[in-house]
Amino acid sequence: MARPKPAAFDKRKTVAENRRARFDYFIETTYEAGIALTGTEVKSLRFGEGSIAESYAEVTDEEVWLVNSNIPEFSHGNRYNHEPKRPRKLLLNMREINKMHGAVAREGMTLVPLSIYFNGQGRAKVELALAKGKKAHDKRDTIKERDWKREQQRLLRDRG
Repeated sequence: MARPKPAAFDKRKTVAENRRARFDYFIETTYEAGIALTGTEVKSLRFGEGSIAESYAEVTDEEVWLVNSNIPEFSHGNRYNHEPKRPRKLLLNMREINKMHGAVAREGMTLVPLSIYFNGQGRAKVELALAKGKKAHDKRDTIKERDWKREQQRLLRDRG
């Protein structure tokens, strides 16, 4: 009989988050993708460094690449250090890659990374979203809705 998994197995430690993506895009579907990293990149991410604020993903030759993400050089890595802004390969099923390729090519959608995190097993993962860009009036509507929800919470708190 197998042992039950420890509670820490479900934890995920978020390293970098693209908070702006949810404001700039309508998120259609999300995918969890592995990311091919070198040793010093993993160490740098474990120290909580890294940024995906202006990064995106692209499908080329039946592979998905994370472009323009910044993982700074590891401070204790000597000549084996990595290049901070190199394109990094994302590890996905071929079926998922084909879906992404079709959505990007036909429907004009964008592949946007939402966050980089370590899952319960200690593997680096990227939460990737198929998204459609918002227009200026959509962004204004989002701001109005957020302000109204904040105002509702304030009214409920003052009342009770």
